[in-house]
Amino acid sequence: MTLCGIGYDVHRFAEGRPLILGGVEIPHSHGLEGHSDADVLCHAIADAILGAIGERDIGHHFPNTDESIRGISSLEIVRKAVDLVARQSGRVLNVDASVVTEAPKIAPHLAAMKANLAEAIGISAKRVGLKATTNEHLGFIGRGEGIAALAVASVELPLG
Repeated sequence: MTLCGIGYDVHRFAEGRPLILGGVEIPHSHGLEGHSDADVLCHAIADAILGAIGERDIGHHFPNTDESIRGISSLEIVRKAVDLVARQSGRVLNVDASVVTEAPKIAPHLAAMKANLAEAIGISAKRVGLKATTNEHLGFIGRGEGIAALAVASVELPLG
């Protein structure tokens, strides 16, 4: 059977941190605040994968109270979500995600991000949809306070 999940995440900008999206360091004046590398795109994708199999979110699996995972690459969080699918004899079929930010420009980095995500998920880059958009200068994103990401994942599990 094929199941779908959705994911959403948001992080505020923070000084003194690199900006990591889809496992790619993107030149920008600020990074994102978080316990891990704060890769909002990976977090949304991981939550979509976890949602498809009825699991709790990444905050449960990777709590910000666990000092042993401080600074962890969020690609590892995605891999953990994929591993939970595999434990149910399933596989991720595809993911589709959007990054919402006024700056920096994401388009020049999309190919590298897709390649990283495809590797972490274990699927072809052709099965990773990835877009970037702005918030038309509205709200916290429009004011340049942070970045959001939305994702959908399709997962195939055996019947039962």
